[in-house]
Amino acid sequence: MTFRRATIAAIAALALSLTACGSGGSGGGGETTDDLTLGTGGTSGTYYPLGGELASIFEDDVDGVTVNYVESGASAENLGKIYQGEWQMGFTQSDTANDAVNGELEDLDGTKLDNIGWLASLYPEAAHIIVRDDSNIKSVDDLKGKKIAVGDAGSGTRAISDAILEAADIGESEYTPEVTDFGASTDMLGDKQIDATIFVVGTPVAGLTQLAASTDVRLLELDDDVVSAIEESTGAESYDIPAEAYDFLDDDVPTVSVFAALVASTEQVSEDTAYGLTKAVFENADGITLDVGKLIEKDTAMQGIGDVPLHPGAKKYFEEEGVDLP
Repeated sequence: MTFRRATIAAIAALALSLTACGSGGSGGGGETTDDLTLGTGGTSGTYYPLGGELASIFEDDVDGVTVNYVESGASAENLGKIYQGEWQMGFTQSDTANDAVNGELEDLDGTKLDNIGWLASLYPEAAHIIVRDDSNIKSVDDLKGKKIAVGDAGSGTRAISDAILEAADIGESEYTPEVTDFGASTDMLGDKQIDATIFVVGTPVAGLTQLAASTDVRLLELDDDVVSAIEESTGAESYDIPAEAYDFLDDDVPTVSVFAALVASTEQVSEDTAYGLTKAVFENADGITLDVGKLIEKDTAMQGIGDVPLHPGAKKYFEEEGVDLP
């Protein structure tokens, strides 16, 4: 079974199990543990390698903690697994986390996830809309009738992709969606199996840099009216991908972004452990080798938190550091 099919099956099973749990209480429950599983994302994105670096940081800096970081379908799957008590931490887009705690996430059958605790916002994740440079697609409007990679099942990318296409007045019957992860989508674009791919990642992302080394590509801009419509329907915000992010860019590219966040179970991750994890993130951010490490700062740790409860351990750390809390 391919990773894409396995992920779709996992999300479908997750939705069914969450329905069985109902919305009257927490999912997995269980005692606190320091043997932690961290849900990341696909191996071609930013979440997976960042998870590997953070896992090492956590094991070095937090006494008694072991961390197993796992590949996943990203935001929705990570949140659902935490709710069920199978995993204890995960990366998520801020908008997806807010939808999850408010019971508005269709991928999780509308269940209100009530054991999710915010540890920190890490960095902005920009929507990238990529086409081949030899295509006749010059704007988002030109995506009508095209085959578009819209993100993996259960990913925050899928939600933003849907919002972008809806804001551009491209109906579900007016394009062919390819539900797949970021890495597969860039391969498919390079091989002309799809016309475009949309993904939401930290900037720059290595997968796009690698694609651009072998295939001439372009990033599509979002017009102001489309950006405004997306802002109204999601938790995304206006954002410019800087020209220096990729060698093939000459100018900044207007788009939207959400925030990559780290969350943890409020049931299985104790206050003391969450305090140590949060502290370790910010005390070691300058040692993260990925470009997004430069963007991890205490002063922006609350960006995108919205209605997601702050984990008591994280709250203790930020209060000690004098960070303004919501």
